[in-house]
Amino acid sequence: MPSDSAERRDSGPPPQSRSGSPSNNDLLTLRALVSTKDAGVIIGKAGKNVADLRDQTGVKAGVSKVIPGVHERVLTVTGLVEAVAKAYTLIISQLVASSPTSPIPSSPSSPHTSIRLLISHNLMGTIIGRNGLKIKAIQDGSGARMIASKDMLPQSTERIVEVQGSPEAIGHAIEEIGKCLLEDYERGMGTVLYHPGTSEERSSNRRSTNGYPSGRRSNGDLSGRGQMSPPTSPSIGQLPMAANLRTQNISIPSDMVGCIIGRSGTKITEIRRLSGSKISIAKAPHDETGERMFTIVGTPESNEKALFLLYNQLESEKERRVGREQQQDMED
Repeated sequence: MPSDSAERRDSGPPPQSRSGSPSNNDLLTLRALVSTKDAGVIIGKAGKNVADLRDQTGVKAGVSKVIPGVHERVLTVTGLVEAVAKAYTLIISQLVASSPTSPIPSSPSSPHTSIRLLISHNLMGTIIGRNGLKIKAIQDGSGARMIASKDMLPQSTERIVEVQGSPEAIGHAIEEIGKCLLEDYERGMGTVLYHPGTSEERSSNRRSTNGYPSGRRSNGDLSGRGQMSPPTSPSIGQLPMAANLRTQNISIPSDMVGCIIGRSGTKITEIRRLSGSKISIAKAPHDETGERMFTIVGTPESNEKALFLLYNQLESEKERRVGREQQQDMED
């Protein structure tokens, strides 16, 4: 089993690339959902496998901590896009080699497998493209198949994109996906990252939404809802210094905008009051996805609370709609 120290050592902020000092604008952070068993293979005994991966590719890689009773962990790889793609290719090849019980592939030289990438809901349009042309081009060029989930993961704004094929085909697809994410990184800012586990466990894993540990392209992290207490807002009457203000943009599906605004604007007014952030809403969709852009301006703490309240409202509305659909099905 991998040691705890190895896991902690590999979960810190990524180092600068060894080949010079590329700006953070060139770095890609790509997360994937893996089983606890696979996470152990990725880390290796005393962290050997992940250390070898760093040496071969120059990336920073690590997995989230073990949570009792939870059988999934998050793999995070940060580096230049080509290095991240190479690292995932090596990881997938290693997982295939470590699973002798898996079905015998039709071609031993190119076994068929898959990886579940975690992609911000706001960036899905970038990967899919207009009329699905981008995702088709990636699939045709790489030979891999990509399946995007329709729903966001619990208490997050991330969705799963499963990439299927040989390790080499998946690596090729990941490189193209990474390029798409880097080109449109600003839409991913403010993403609520997914944490496997119970609501209580996610609540204990909260981090700052404006830390950006991997540079400009690292998404913020805000988890939890329901019984969890939201972050505290600045004291009433305390005006933050302009230098401490942050601006974040998030995209909201058009059919969800009404539930956030509320009757006569009551909901959005309450979110502004409780968080202390200024929140403006675009009057029209910003692209062909039909989503509306919300711009949040405030201190890191205020923005964190605003994001919490916004996504809490979205989750409540999603649950209400699901319940209504189930009720209609029962009546039918």
